[in-house]
Amino acid sequence: MSVSVRSILEAKGRNVVTVGPNVTLAEATRILEENRIGAVVVVGMENRIVGIFTERDVVRAIGRSAVAALDQPVSAVMTANVHRCREDTTVNELMEMMSSRRFRHVPVEEHGKLCGIISIGDVVKSRIREIEIEAEQIKAYIAG
Repeated sequence: MSVSVRSILEAKGRNVVTVGPNVTLAEATRILEENRIGAVVVVGMENRIVGIFTERDVVRAIGRSAVAALDQPVSAVMTANVHRCREDTTVNELMEMMSSRRFRHVPVEEHGKLCGIISIGDVVKSRIREIEIEAEQIKAYIAG
């Protein structure tokens, strides 16, 4: 049975760096760098998810508008159609979503509220832990 998003969040924490839709690209980029992260969730009223702003969005915006892009609000370049997962989503389901849609970050939402974020790195760490546990179980079985 595959591990769930809930167990990843319990291990790594539920903190999510967020910004409002009117934050400039320059500010949002500084937040990414300061927090050493690849994405921030853009939230509106009542902490509802309205978008996600990633490193890829930065590159795309600067590629289109050069330095002028840095004064734009994140709402102008963020991904507004955010695919989310829930705490009971399995790691296997999440890997399928991330690989088929080419996402590296997926916000976790419960009852319409943001409650975490999962990165591709979190998924990889979780799978490695699963494989290590399976290997130990097999060694223990063989050793009898």
